[in-house]
Amino acid sequence: MVDSNKNPVLTVEASAQLQEGINLVLSRWAALRMAIENEWGGRDSAQKSQQLAQILFHALTQSKEKVYIDDLEDVLDEFMLSLNTETGDGSIEEIAEKLMVMQEECVEGNFNSIKRLKETNTPSVSYVRQAHIYEEDDSDDDDDGGHDGDSRGDNSTEMTVDAPDSSLNKEDMMIDEPSPVAEVEDGWTVVSSKRNKGRRN
Repeated sequence: MVDSNKNPVLTVEASAQLQEGINLVLSRWAALRMAIENEWGGRDSAQKSQQLAQILFHALTQSKEKVYIDDLEDVLDEFMLSLNTETGDGSIEEIAEKLMVMQEECVEGNFNSIKRLKETNTPSVSYVRQAHIYEEDDSDDDDDGGHDGDSRGDNSTEMTVDAPDSSLNKEDMMIDEPSPVAEVEDGWTVVSSKRNKGRRN
């Protein structure tokens, strides 16, 4: 008889696979990667992320009580807050669900999701990390051979841009659209941005 109030026992192979799966999922979590790279939780942010993987593995394999998805969400949320990072994009819930599914699969001896994670490349994160501000003015003319990205040595930064997410609604992507001046019920007046009207100070 299986006790439903306890975590299922994993084989040695399943435990190793689950641990690797946890590391793979966390390494692909964009919010965590940004927090670590930018050291939002301090200089030891990378070490903290390794501790997170250990905490999650322990919770999923050695906890005396059954771990539920809400428990994992709490652990992930508290950890991100320790890195001075709030995530409101639903990624905490997504990561917790992936980990729970992975644990259930490992109990059954099914390692396909972990195998798929190993086979896929780590997705790129779209953000800019501004390491240095250069005082020289770069021209838009790149074919003069003067200043390209390679001439700055190791201090250059790259910006990667992902293709737009097709799951977004068109309304979600509209920003800085000029809107007519409207008066709301409390007497406040909504004023449109001057940014798109071609005027500069």
